[in-house]
This record gives sequence, C-alpha cells and structure tokens, in this order.
Amino acid sequence: MDLQAGMRVLDLGCGRALSSVFLCREIGVQVWATDLWFSASENIQRVRDAGVEDGVFPIRADARSLPFSECFFDAVVSIDSFMYFGTDDLYLNYLARFVKPGGRVGIALAGFMHEIENQVPDHLTEWWAAEMPYCLHSAEWWRRHWERSAILDVDLADTFPDGWRYWRDWLQLVAPANEKEIRALQADAGRYLGYVRVVGRRRADAQLFDPYMSVPGDYTKQPLRRSS
Repeated sequence: MDLQAGMRVLDLGCGRALSSVFLCREIGVQVWATDLWFSASENIQRVRDAGVEDGVFPIRADARSLPFSECFFDAVVSIDSFMYFGTDDLYLNYLARFVKPGGRVGIALAGFMHEIENQVPDHLTEWWAAEMPYCLHSAEWWRRHWERSAILDVDLADTFPDGWRYWRDWLQLVAPANEKEIRALQADAGRYLGYVRVVGRRRADAQLFDPYMSVPGDYTKQPLRRSS
C-alpha cells in the first residue's frame, strides 16, 4: 500500500494497537486505532509509552458502527480481524464510505490456500470441529467478494510464502495452549492453510447505497381488528 506521511489511516480491529504504533513510527501516518475487544484506555497507555500520542488515537468501536465522517480516511488497514465482519455481503459498502475515492483498503489475515469446498481433509478434522473456521477464505475468494461489489478495484490478492509458519509461530508465542490449531498447522504444512493479503482501491465512480438504519414513522391509533 502506498502510504505517505501525514495520511489518515483507520487500523480496523487493531487489537493492542501494535500495528498502529508501527505505522505511525515507521511511515508517519496518523492512525485511528479502532477495536471492539480491547480497551482504548489500555491502548492509550501503550501509545504514550511508545511516544506516538500525537499520531495514534485509540477508539473503542464496533466495526459495524464506526464513529467517523464519510471520506475521512486516506486508507484502511486490517490485520487478523477482517474475517470476523468483512465476509458480510453488505460490509464493504458500509466501510467504503469512510475512505476517500482512490483510497486503499488492505487486509492481511489467516486463510486458505484454496477453498475447501467439500469434505474437510482428515488432518484438519480435529481443529475444524473445535474452531469451525467458516469465516476463513482464500485470496481468490476475497478477490471475487470485493470485485463483485464494483466498489473496489483489487490491486493485489495473494498468499505469503510460508505464511502458515508465521501463523504457527504467532500461536506458539501468544497461545501455546491452543494445541489443536498448532497441530493442524504442523500437519498441514501449507497445503490448505496459509496467510492471505488483499489490497483494493476505492473506485471514484463507486455507487454506495445508504441502508436504512431505522424506519421513521408516526403512530396513529387504529383498532386492532377492523369490523366487517
């Protein structure tokens, strides 16, 4: 992604805001570190300790109820979180309104090397039964999901070389007790499981529709049952 110093970036599903701190310190962008599960109060302490309080702004918000104005951001990034909300057919239409025309949306997340259409491979059944990872998809699935919306032009949709190793190493560091998933990654060794990245650009001619968030109306008292 072509990020430049001074840009406004939404880090969506930022977790403990480490990616937000990195983007601010390394590139010089302003980052709105937005997450639902992690406390903004805790994240601001982490941001202060990193010396980037003037450039990283923690927000606690649901990805489906963002407190920003339209076209506020130059770019959106989302690392290891987009699968929890971005598979919704209507979500990209919602998210794109916060990005300027021509702005980039980039995601990086665990996924499949190719879709598992029918029977789950034997070496993945234990993990599949425990986790039911139906929200994970391949790079090509994400490409089709975005392109059919006619909202983004997809610049890149691929998998990291040896991405499954990064996934496994991360689990061994932060969740070593998750033995089922670690065993599945080891046994699979990149045949089905990998790490996906997708980058798209908001089309200037994209037609975004406004979904009804509520139905206004005036109550008029009427009989519950009309006489014949």
